[in-house]
Amino acid sequence: MKMIAGLGNPGRKYEHTKHNVGFMTVDRLAKAHNVTFKSNPFEAEVADFFVNGEKILLVKPQTFMNESGRAIGPLMTYFGVANDELVVVHDDLDMNLGKLRLRQKGSAGGHNGLKSIIAHLGTQEFDRVKIGIGRPAPKMTVVNHVLSPFSKEDAPLLEESLQRAVAACEFICETGDFVQAMNRFNG
Repeated sequence: MKMIAGLGNPGRKYEHTKHNVGFMTVDRLAKAHNVTFKSNPFEAEVADFFVNGEKILLVKPQTFMNESGRAIGPLMTYFGVANDELVVVHDDLDMNLGKLRLRQKGSAGGHNGLKSIIAHLGTQEFDRVKIGIGRPAPKMTVVNHVLSPFSKEDAPLLEESLQRAVAACEFICETGDFVQAMNRFNG
């Protein structure tokens, strides 16, 4: 079994913001596999499908970004998902828009959603698909940056990033080989 958790904030207000590229990615995966997200008691929306006989869970925590672990931790316990079966898709403001980086482990790097997951799992060792959103403009706060929508000028790079993130997740589901996915999709 694999769990692909896209991080973001629930609600229309945040739907197209930079912080929600994780949600955007798992939404595209759900659409590609013709599955629908359903609410559950673990403060998340979950959809599932099978690839090569393996169940794939798509997860969108509904706890807001800073409490993502509050949903992901209990879901992993309930479904029996091991840490090495978790892939977290999230935004990264230390990477330019258009960049994608896969990592097997690491610190939260200031990302509150990752901090919450690390706190709930008790480890930093889980796979990540990081989507670059770039740094805030001068005099703009980080909070305003991540909660702002992408500009029309950014749309082509955003589209490219999301397509590559989806392709990386599909590759991981099909092969089960995260290291090979890193070699193929990092850049």
